[in-house]
Parts: sequence; C-alpha cells; structure tokens
Amino acid sequence: MSTQNTQYAALGQGQPLTTQTSAKPALEAADEVLMRVRAVAINPADYKMVGQGQRGAVWPLVPGLDGAGVVEAVGADVRRFAVGDRVLAMFSPAANRTASFQTHAVLREQKVARIPDAWSFEEAAGLATCYMTAVVGLGLGLAMPLPFLTDSSPNTFQPSSVLVVGGSSALGAATLQLLRLALPPSTVILATSSPKHHSHLVSALGATAALDRNSPELAAQARAACPGGRGVDAIIDAVGGASDTVFDALDPAGPRRYAQVWTGGPEIVAPAGIDSVLFRGRDLPRVYGAADPMPALQRLLEQGAYKLPLPISVVGHGLDGLQRGLELMRRGVSGEKLVVTL
Repeated sequence: MSTQNTQYAALGQGQPLTTQTSAKPALEAADEVLMRVRAVAINPADYKMVGQGQRGAVWPLVPGLDGAGVVEAVGADVRRFAVGDRVLAMFSPAANRTASFQTHAVLREQKVARIPDAWSFEEAAGLATCYMTAVVGLGLGLAMPLPFLTDSSPNTFQPSSVLVVGGSSALGAATLQLLRLALPPSTVILATSSPKHHSHLVSALGATAALDRNSPELAAQARAACPGGRGVDAIIDAVGGASDTVFDALDPAGPRRYAQVWTGGPEIVAPAGIDSVLFRGRDLPRVYGAADPMPALQRLLEQGAYKLPLPISVVGHGLDGLQRGLELMRRGVSGEKLVVTL
C-alpha cells in the first residue's frame, strides 16, 4: 500500500491543475475515515473555485466536492465503516486533505455512505453533493418535513404541487427524487428542462410532467398541469435561473413559496408577496436531521429507493481527465454527470 498521495491542485487563482505529490494524509480525529479515491465527479463549484478562489483560499488549492473509493483506515470511534468498504462521500475543499481531487483524502464519518454492490465507483462518485444540497433545498428552502431522515422535524409544509426549475441539472434530478419520497403520491411534481431530457425526468425520476424550459407558455402550462388550473404551491430553483415569468406559475391563492440555490451569482429577487429563500449546501447544519442525511442516503440506495439522478459520462483519467472535465463544466453541462477516474 502506497504511503504517497497524488494531488491535482491549482497553484494559483485561474491556473490550470498540476500534479503534486505529498504524504498520504493521516487521521487526526477519532471519527475520520481515510479513502483511496477511485473516481470523482465534476461540479460547477469546482471550476468556480479554481477560477475565482474562495474565502480564505490558500494556494496550491485541491478542488473536489464529490468522489467514491475504498476505505483504507478508520479512526477509533468510527462504527459504520471498516477497511475495504466501498464508499462515496461529500468532500470539503476548505482544506486540501479533505478535497476529492487526489488519490487519498480524509473525511468525517458522517459525510460517508457505503456503495451497494451493484453500483460502480463511477456511478456513485457524483451522488453526495447534489443529494445533500437537495436535502437543504427542501428542508430549509421550502421548510418541508423529510420523512426519510430519522430525526423528527417541526416543519409542516406539504405542498400539493411543486415546480422544479432546472430538472435536468444534478441538483434538480436529486430534488425530484426526494420530493417524490417525501410527499404523497398524488402530489403534482413538475420539472423544466430541454425536451430531450423529458422522458428521463418522468419515467426515471418521478416527475408528473416535464415542461420545455424555453417555452413562452411555461407558466401557463405549469398552471394547467395542476388541479383546477390553479398553479403550483411552490417553486424550487435548482439552477438559480428562474425567469420573471416563471413566478406566474404560482397559485395566486396558495402559499407562494420560492427557494433558489446559491450559484455565486446575483440572487434572483422574487416579486412581492412571494416567500423567497436562498439556500446553499453549507446550510446543512440548519436542517433538522443534519447528522443523518448520508446514513439516510445509504439506506435509500440499499432499498433501491434512490436512483442514479443522471446518466454519467466518464471524460478521462487523472490530470488530463480533470482538466477536460473542468473545461466541459465551464462551458455548461445538462442532463449528465461528468466523472473522472483516479
């Protein structure tokens, strides 16, 4: 077993990734897990992190929020995992030792989930961040109870209809699944995307109907898909790109809730009378059941209740693959998850 760690790091803001070698990170806390990373998924935050830096960024910076691999060591207090387990995790580039763009990384046990035997590393690599952000979007953004988490929640909002803007994004695809798990079967769950993704959103992810994101009649079509043509109770914006007209999809006599993910750009200002919340993945500690989302994801995967949100596209291996993946993500990706093997 190697004692060295290969990192794919940016030496400065806007710089391309380069390969550097360091000692394999050591466990520093009793609840930590050391992972040999086998595959990583590319997120928009990765190229933004390299291009724009982050608060308190220290260069060289190792990016990477998502990945999957094999457990190589566990701390004394770790109970859910053992050496040799195949796992996925939500990583944290706030420190290089906890980022995913490297062959070895250290994570807190609560950020890790076991991969079912039927799933490959490549399929599992991109699950964590979109799932965890969807938990925040529903639990904090819309203040919904999430029954798949074990901790009880005082949230009581159960919309009878929801519109997901950006249904073919990784976050949108995760959100559709969690809405279907959290709400009664009769709930109308609508999603916007380009038409080529409509079949996947409905047949695989549980949307009641998918709507053309570019249609000038989008709001009218969303209202027509709801009982009595009244419109939806809530909108969750998974891409931070709602147009002014999409708010016309809301039922004028309903709760009129709008939750938008933070993308680093300007916040969308909702019209007066709409309850608007901006959410981001790092808001997870504010969600009831915040310690349980990854164990819950593991349970859902084992039960077959949570499916691969989007088809994966393996774009390469190592440094060249990461550079290509970041460039493709910068140009814009929809309807698939970019993955790189390590």
